[in-house]
Amino acid sequence: MESKIEKAVALFKEGYNCSQSVVAAYAEEYGLTREQALKISASFGGGIGRMRKTCGAACGLFMLAGLETGCTEGSNREGKEENYKTVQMLAREFERRNGSLTCAELLGLSKQAPTPPTPEERTTEYFKKRPCVKMVEEAARIWEEYRAGKRFDE
Repeated sequence: MESKIEKAVALFKEGYNCSQSVVAAYAEEYGLTREQALKISASFGGGIGRMRKTCGAACGLFMLAGLETGCTEGSNREGKEENYKTVQMLAREFERRNGSLTCAELLGLSKQAPTPPTPEERTTEYFKKRPCVKMVEEAARIWEEYRAGKRFDE
């Protein structure tokens, strides 16, 4: 279990965004190349495009849920329901552990503050003021627990 969690954290520390770190840690298990996983999850970092909306680590967790439980038939209402049920359960657990699903709230930022698209440099100071490593770790840990059979609110 720890190896995927550690891999996600290591990816974040290498400079990948929170969403990329979570998804790329599991890429091979879902038949994705590392490059595909990094590209498909690239837009979700910083609370979706650095807009500070839904936490990118949580978005990565939800992408994994789609890879695991997503349906591929447009008319499959039961499959959609099952996927949405899983995502909602994972979201509640992420929020329970971290206090929010919203990037700005997790960062302690004003929701009104405009956010430029330029990512910050990853320095020692960056890691001291940002809980992002913890969010990446928690998202990967929740996913590991889910895959091990844990159902959080049932």
